[in-house]
Amino acid sequence: MSNASGWGLTARLVTKHFGALGNRIAEAIANFDPETATEADRDRLVATLRETAQLLATSRASFDKEHGDVVNLQNLIANDERAAEKLAERLAAGTISEATVTMFCDELEANKARLPQEIQEEADAKAYMDELQKIVDALSKQLAEFDAQAKKAMQALAAANAQKELQQLRIERQEQLNGLTSMRGNSTALSALTRRAQAVTNEASGLRIVADIGQKPLDQQAELDAIRKSVSQPETAGESALERLKRLSGKTAA
Repeated sequence: MSNASGWGLTARLVTKHFGALGNRIAEAIANFDPETATEADRDRLVATLRETAQLLATSRASFDKEHGDVVNLQNLIANDERAAEKLAERLAAGTISEATVTMFCDELEANKARLPQEIQEEADAKAYMDELQKIVDALSKQLAEFDAQAKKAMQALAAANAQKELQQLRIERQEQLNGLTSMRGNSTALSALTRRAQAVTNEASGLRIVADIGQKPLDQQAELDAIRKSVSQPETAGESALERLKRLSGKTAA
């Protein structure tokens, strides 16, 4: 049902039976856009669909009644037409009064005259029911389209959140890498400090060599002094008391 022409008859039919509700239903169908509708729009659409579904249920009951009236009236007319032949025979035989036959004929003619109206009422009820069914179908389709759009939107939101989490994770990893880079810078500083320590060690080794060179003449002089001192000491140095007595007494050890 198109927005331009599909709800024209609907608006007239529903307005005829329910006043301004017909225009509201027609506007709901014509103006609802699932791609741009909000949740409030959906709620209004659901409310309209619910009201229309109730009308559809009522119209179905009304059509069933109208259809039953037509069927019953058609069956009554058919039976009376078959009975008319027998009544003619009985009237000719004098077994039934002319007044009864006249009443029967009046009712048959009245029912035949009423049948087109009943058929028209049945047709109107069916047309009304069919239009309401179209409305329910259109509203249901729009509601389904809205829900489909909402589902896509939720999926897009979920994908966006996943991308956001991914980018946050990337940022965290970049920060970790930056930290590792800083650690590498610290390692470079430690390497420089190690090289400095090695240079100081090398300087200390050089000073030690210089000191050793300067100490060597001193050590040699001390060695010579020790030799001289040992030569200048008397031979009696270090003798025991017994050895000294013997030396003084002029005796030598045996």
